[in-house]
Amino acid sequence: MDKQHYDSLETRRHADREAQLMDALPAQVAHAQQQTRAFAEILGGVDAARVNSRAALAKLPVTRKSELLERQKAQRAQDPFGGFSALVRGPAMPRLFASPGPIYEPDGSTRDYWRVGRAMYAAGFRSGDLVHNAFSYHMTPGAFMMESGAHAVGCTVFPAGVGQTEQQLQAVAELKPQAYSGTPSFLRILVEKAQESGSDISSLRKGLVGGEAFPPSLRDWFTERGLHIYQSYATADLGLIAYETASREGMVVDEGVILEIVRPGTGDPVAAGEVGEVVVTTLSPGYPLVRFGTGDLSAILPGDDPTGRTNVRIRGWLGRADQTTKIRGMFVHPSQVADIARRFPEIVKARLVVSGEMANDVMTLKVEAAAAPQGLDARIGEAVRDVTKLRADVQLVQPGTLPNDGKVIEDARSYK
Repeated sequence: MDKQHYDSLETRRHADREAQLMDALPAQVAHAQQQTRAFAEILGGVDAARVNSRAALAKLPVTRKSELLERQKAQRAQDPFGGFSALVRGPAMPRLFASPGPIYEPDGSTRDYWRVGRAMYAAGFRSGDLVHNAFSYHMTPGAFMMESGAHAVGCTVFPAGVGQTEQQLQAVAELKPQAYSGTPSFLRILVEKAQESGSDISSLRKGLVGGEAFPPSLRDWFTERGLHIYQSYATADLGLIAYETASREGMVVDEGVILEIVRPGTGDPVAAGEVGEVVVTTLSPGYPLVRFGTGDLSAILPGDDPTGRTNVRIRGWLGRADQTTKIRGMFVHPSQVADIARRFPEIVKARLVVSGEMANDVMTLKVEAAAAPQGLDARIGEAVRDVTKLRADVQLVQPGTLPNDGKVIEDARSYK
């Protein structure tokens, strides 16, 4: 390690990184097919050797969390992981966890299984630091994800968990940890309680947070109190996806994943800078998820991070991609809007806007069209009825008119 970067992977040339990721991709797809029942089915008939480019990867189906949950539910009696885990119980799987759903996830025995050490190093954690880990150690993996990352960096961990604020403040005052890991909201509670009680928590100077939104206003609130807090973007399924650096300019993508941004409800990659759903292929051998849809919205940022890290950057969390909406008693899904758009080569982008008051829904499909031949709006309207079984007004607008916010369905109804 140098003083600024976790390892040499972070400063690779773009072309070298891309070549190495694409070289690893066919073997990972084959591994997923051969070692997990779920991907043997999902990727049945796929020639893994040909999945050696982003274009080839984009042709594979996206597996979303809802599908993972349904497979787990269907196979609970035989396999709590629904056929997605390549790990088996025993030394290779020291723990397993439950996230809301419940969705069950395996823990691997390899060092820094979730790869969080990279994010901790970027946040200033160093060997010998004591980390006050305030993620829950109950059922869910968050605490263990942070703990394994801290150990990878060389830190010692105090497993504080959540709650018992007074005891936690006493531990901070007496053990004098340098770093915090946990949710930003709980850190704020600790800081405010310390101010009220006069507890000395001045040893805390840095932190890595996750699990919640971390707005700039809260980041600045901590900074004003001498705390330099950075955010991580990780999930129990994928491990670390991206992390913040000292530049505070977006989040750098982890070196152990291949990240795509796709149009919500589809698997189609969007143009750089356009908001869409984060889809991740992990290179983890234990839980080899291929094109896993996170359900989160983000967008690619141009350029390299000022800290010298050269991987792609994303803007951070920009909302949820699953915009399924109930309209006139019927559920309408983003995938249905995408289905409508695919029927017409003239459509560049589409956005379904639901307005009106409760029990009086008005559906308007706003369509960016490069060209608008006579009767296009009427034919699109017929497609809307065919796909959704509902009627909608169709508005043709110029390309570039619709907002770049990742929304395919906008619920603009009044609920007063």
